[in-house]
Amino acid sequence: MPTVWGQLRRTLIDVSTNAGSASSDLLVVGGGAIGLAIAWEAARNGRSVRICDPDPGHGASWVAAGMLAPINEAHFGEDDRLPVALAALNSWKSFAAEVTQATGQPIGLREEGSIVVAYDTDDRVATDRMRLFHASLGLTATELTIAECRKLEPWLSPDIAGGTLVEGDLSVNNRALVEALLRANELCGVEFDRRHVSAIQLDTTGARARGVIFDDGDHANADVVVLAAGTWSALVQGLPAQVVPPVHPRKGQILRLRATAEQPQPLTRSLIALVQGSNVYLVPRSNGELVIGATQEDRGFHTSVTAGGIWELLRDARLVIPAIGEMEIGEMAAGLRPATPDNAAIVGRTEIDGLLIATGHGRNGILFTPLTAQIINDLIEGRAPIAQA
Repeated sequence: MPTVWGQLRRTLIDVSTNAGSASSDLLVVGGGAIGLAIAWEAARNGRSVRICDPDPGHGASWVAAGMLAPINEAHFGEDDRLPVALAALNSWKSFAAEVTQATGQPIGLREEGSIVVAYDTDDRVATDRMRLFHASLGLTATELTIAECRKLEPWLSPDIAGGTLVEGDLSVNNRALVEALLRANELCGVEFDRRHVSAIQLDTTGARARGVIFDDGDHANADVVVLAAGTWSALVQGLPAQVVPPVHPRKGQILRLRATAEQPQPLTRSLIALVQGSNVYLVPRSNGELVIGATQEDRGFHTSVTAGGIWELLRDARLVIPAIGEMEIGEMAAGLRPATPDNAAIVGRTEIDGLLIATGHGRNGILFTPLTAQIINDLIEGRAPIAQA
């Protein structure tokens, strides 16, 4: 299985009641940020495209924070994946500009960087170790004293033990992103089918993908099928066992707070904190919203919000930014990230001719949206992709 890591609008064209004889150049199974970006790029290349998703834009991509911070995702033993992650980050500014230019809808890209803070001395040992590891990979991050941290972010608790500034990190409003991508696809004439896909349709020899079969027995044909259904990609039937992507759901609970007249937005940049061994991140929005996340739980296909999960987020976030206790709760939600056994995304061709796959990005789906769309469309057009296994 190839891996990248190795080297809302409701006015959309809706064809969910069309007959199964309809044919497209491309069928994209899954309408999250990655599926939408793949479809939009293909449509811009002159392809006829259909997206199959019961509720496009409202899966894991909707329940995300939009932090684009590959350096902080570079863990011990996974440094071979860093070049592609940095390429993904570098693709974002031009991608954001193209989406906004095409739709007139800003997507909230922020360029202030991020700050990593350690709550106590044990956390400081861990963050210093990670910073030195990143330095060994040639990455730039600036060590900060407590005073320097609080000069950059005055609402930080005086009890923190220090931090690190990562100036190259970005963040994006993920919900504005999917809304804009939905609009971009609409403007390019992409069709949306809101029925559930039950199976990939193969030819009689099983050697080539011919389209998809819906739960109602109807079918849609296409020259190329892209399976980009996130954690549900493994549940789509019709594929040989060796082609089924090894993805499983990893639940993440997330909290959105709102600034008030009494308590304004307390951050100017994304904050990643290690608090007594637990990770929490806080991502500010220009509208005063503060996104706090996110738990990582292997609990199957359950998206319930739990008291324990929200309590952990608030507990750890409040230790580093005490002022969040005065903010209003806007939303509590949970989503399912598509995780893989080795934490590597699965992007590229499969053993089935005409079937491409793009899933398994874990909590980095938003980060990899532009690059994955480019890789898949390079393959569709017969070009060598910018990153490949």
